[in-house]
Amino acid sequence: MRAPTSRSSAAHHHNIAMIDRSRPQDTTSHNYSALESDEGLSELEAGRVKSPLFEKSDETLKLLFCCIGVYSAYLIYGSLQEDVFTYTSSTSEDLGPFTYIWFVQVVEAIANIITGYIGRYMTSTADEIRKSKPNEKFFFFSGCSQVSSKAFTSLSLNNGLSFPLATMAKSGKMAPVMLGQLVLGGARYSTRDYLQVGAIIAGTAMLGLSKAKGDQGMAHSTTLGVIFIVASLAMDGITGGLQKRLKKDTMEEGNPLKGYDFMYYTNTYMLLVALCVSNINGDLVNGVRYCLKDPHIFSLIFKFCVCSAVGQSFIFYTIASFDPLVCSTITTTRKIVSVFLSIFYKGHVMNTQAWCGVFLACVGILSEVQAKVGRSKNAEKKDGS
Repeated sequence: MRAPTSRSSAAHHHNIAMIDRSRPQDTTSHNYSALESDEGLSELEAGRVKSPLFEKSDETLKLLFCCIGVYSAYLIYGSLQEDVFTYTSSTSEDLGPFTYIWFVQVVEAIANIITGYIGRYMTSTADEIRKSKPNEKFFFFSGCSQVSSKAFTSLSLNNGLSFPLATMAKSGKMAPVMLGQLVLGGARYSTRDYLQVGAIIAGTAMLGLSKAKGDQGMAHSTTLGVIFIVASLAMDGITGGLQKRLKKDTMEEGNPLKGYDFMYYTNTYMLLVALCVSNINGDLVNGVRYCLKDPHIFSLIFKFCVCSAVGQSFIFYTIASFDPLVCSTITTTRKIVSVFLSIFYKGHVMNTQAWCGVFLACVGILSEVQAKVGRSKNAEKKDGS
């Protein structure tokens, strides 16, 4: 025979029921207060709710994970890039310097395609993959411009441009973008924007025109190297415009593509372009022969391509987890670190003018990052108000 329920106990259960019925049934929000947990949540439900402190801690750990991933992959990538494209064989056979740039583009594109393919199946459902239909026209042109940009950067290093100078020049890609917007789009920029770009250009020029100390008197730049890095910047501008248009079109068509979709399709067309060019100029066959005679260069290329694939994966994860500005900040500051690592560990001899150029360019780059962060915070305040 069941014991009678006390009046106070019945009242207690009635109060709980009233609280449960009065609470809004919002399954997406987890901002429960301590009072709600005491009165209406079971111990199991309360255990699933994260306090803002833990949520903030998780975000910090995730950001730290992204920073470590991007920095580790691309710092090694930058070091290997310099090693590969300035490599001269030390074997008994007279192979000379490694100059088969488009062969490397083929191998790198294959590594990124494999990573993109795996990433798509890990982050998307079978139905999402089946429905994702790329705009082949835009992906083709984007692939052409992107692989050309990579190849031109590599050719600049292969033709005597120093890695610090090439990296700082690539950080100044805002200059052609601003010029295009001023001429074609009628855009307006603040005095600070002009000063930032001017500092990057001036610093890069100071480094490029400086002569290294020592008997060699070797410059940090060559005419052909500068031509290739300018061509690379032009390709970056084209790539940015094409990708912006591509994202807009896919959204309008109701077929938004994810990060790994972009990685997979873009690198597929990059591979097709690289195969065509490397077959025409002989880089594919000659690159394979060089690697067979000197396996050390292939081990460098393999590591370089793995770092490229891993780095791209971390970038897509960072963009998916945070605002794109966070990713831009990480990658931009990484380039500055790469410059200093190259100077100290690759034997680049610097004079006073070169150091002043590096410092001035870094100030411009960091100021640009700080300005972006400031604009983002102001936009958040406006949205919040």
